[in-house]
Amino acid sequence: MPDGPAPVLAPEHRDALTRALRQAGRDEVLPRFRMLAAHEVSTKSGPADLVTLADTRAEAHITAAMQAAWPEALVAGEEAVAADPALRDRMGTAEWAVIIDPVDGTWNYAKGLALFGMIAAVLHRGVPVHGLLYDPILDDWVSADTTGPATITMGDGAPAVLSTSAETRVGRMNGYVTLGLFPRPMKERIVQSFPDYARVTSLRCACHEYRMVAQGHAEFALSGPKPHPWDHAAGVLAVERAGGVARMIDGRPYSAGITDGVVLAAASQAVWDEIAGRYDYLADI
Repeated sequence: MPDGPAPVLAPEHRDALTRALRQAGRDEVLPRFRMLAAHEVSTKSGPADLVTLADTRAEAHITAAMQAAWPEALVAGEEAVAADPALRDRMGTAEWAVIIDPVDGTWNYAKGLALFGMIAAVLHRGVPVHGLLYDPILDDWVSADTTGPATITMGDGAPAVLSTSAETRVGRMNGYVTLGLFPRPMKERIVQSFPDYARVTSLRCACHEYRMVAQGHAEFALSGPKPHPWDHAAGVLAVERAGGVARMIDGRPYSAGITDGVVLAAASQAVWDEIAGRYDYLADI
């Protein structure tokens, strides 16, 4: 974490990013939902790691809009990194970077399940200073920056302030764990504690998992061992600014420069300590 106060994102850059996501959602994502042809869906690292024409078109739309609005910033998304892996390191070191996940929850999207979102974050030297978790179906978004509380905005309505859950009783906690991203022996160890909680599941969509924690509807979200900035930077900031705690499970502050480890977002310090204590062995990943 850099010394001194975090820099404040200029309002014109914040507004340009919100406009770009909303427009790309209307023009590129929603028209293709449940309308994708077979040749418009392909795989990347494996059969469950999908990319669609909506991903590439939406990312191109947002990238072009932000490069025009903010030419000094690095603008890159998940699909750009797939094409040029060197961009991943630059995300953690650039003076200013705009990071895009054009369709988060692509597996859900490609299967016709209306549980997906769009994520954007602004980083200053790898540290999130603005985050946007957008639901294009309902045209609402959770946003956060370094100067005020996290909020949710419904279309053209006024932002409403968010607060994380006050629940600390283990048996009443709800959470998300991306179990499928862990190796099998570790999966078996992780699930042993699941019955102690009210419910532990996965939405296959980091955008909505972070939104649920920031809105107070779930108490924690535990990531897989490869914390991609396009999945986590915006959500970490949103949970923190809603009153929660989000950091690496070994206690380090989150930064886009971190390429290995597990991110734990929790509704409070008490919840963070509970979950981190149960899964402290994940710090060795």
